[in-house]
Amino acid sequence: MTYQCITSERTDHVLRITLNRPDRLNSFTRAMHAELRDALADLGDARVVVLTGAGRGFCAGQDLNDRAAAPGEAVDLGETVEESWNPLIRTLAEIPQPVIARVNGVAAGAGANIALACDIVIAARSAKFIQSFSALGLIPDSGGSWHLPRLVGQARALGLALTGEPLPAERAAEWGMIWKAVDDDGLDSEVDALASKLSALPPLGLAAIKQIVRTSWSRPLDAELDLQRDEMRRLGFTHDYREGVAAFLEKRAARFEGR
Repeated sequence: MTYQCITSERTDHVLRITLNRPDRLNSFTRAMHAELRDALADLGDARVVVLTGAGRGFCAGQDLNDRAAAPGEAVDLGETVEESWNPLIRTLAEIPQPVIARVNGVAAGAGANIALACDIVIAARSAKFIQSFSALGLIPDSGGSWHLPRLVGQARALGLALTGEPLPAERAAEWGMIWKAVDDDGLDSEVDALASKLSALPPLGLAAIKQIVRTSWSRPLDAELDLQRDEMRRLGFTHDYREGVAAFLEKRAARFEGR
């Protein structure tokens, strides 16, 4: 598939997807949703996904010009959420590969919540996260109302959602909303180093970590302990675990195969 709204490049088990509508701050249209859906459905041998934006911003959310409605005309926003945004958030959560959000600039509305739906967020210090929904009389969709209170607590989640006040990347890191804020000129090297590190680790183990942590909210402690037992048993019989132990004892680099 030839993409018009994104770019997709795979090297060394890392798939880098770039939202590529910089003139519109990478805001989403139906076409961009379709292309991103296609790219995420064909991960091939990728062990890590990096999601970023072209130009000066990460993503400004929904392109309001893409709606087939005149100014002031009613439109079914639930249809857009059901058809496009919800499937995207579910995909980011459910694919086994770790997803790194490289936030290079403003992340607003659904764009901010796409970043928060990724597994690890690294942002440039100049980046800002904006829950811009309240100004339009809307709620934080694209997983926002679920991720925000779990990441920063109810008080801060309500403050961000009700006021729409921009949150600088450095403060987002201090609050635990993102993994790390780095100098703008160090963003690429930081993301590339992390992607390279993750792509060299045992993929089955990383997938299990992602799945068990993301679903732990739904289980009581006893159930979590039982699941930990079962997963350790399963992973302990994999080739990658045996290879990791052998490499450690033999003082050599491990060669993980994902089996």
